[in-house]
Amino acid sequence: MKRILVAEDNKLILETISHKLLRDGFEVIKVNDGKECLDYVKSNEIDLLITDLFMPYVNGHEVVSTIRNEYQRNLPILVLSAAGAEDTVLKAFELGADDYMVKPFSLSELTVRIKKLMATKR
Repeated sequence: MKRILVAEDNKLILETISHKLLRDGFEVIKVNDGKECLDYVKSNEIDLLITDLFMPYVNGHEVVSTIRNEYQRNLPILVLSAAGAEDTVLKAFELGADDYMVKPFSLSELTVRIKKLMATKR
């Protein structure tokens, strides 16, 4: 079973994503902030990360940068954020994000993007 870590400080969004991914057959690990996310990634294997950008302690840009540069991990990273400004999106990609979705988003589209990322990034 593929393991997906979801880092999101909005409880409703976190639970909604988690419920959808569980129904789709994924194992879901939920964290509420960027620090918890990095702590988990540092010591555990996951197949994909979904991260918000604006979270307490460590933001999503820092999460992506740390995973790519400090941890040297090549896991697929999908950023979800209400921030859709071009410079914010481009920064996420420059730091190493593989995909970016703007909130609000379609849960069905999220699943399609996850499956595509997992198939292409091994």
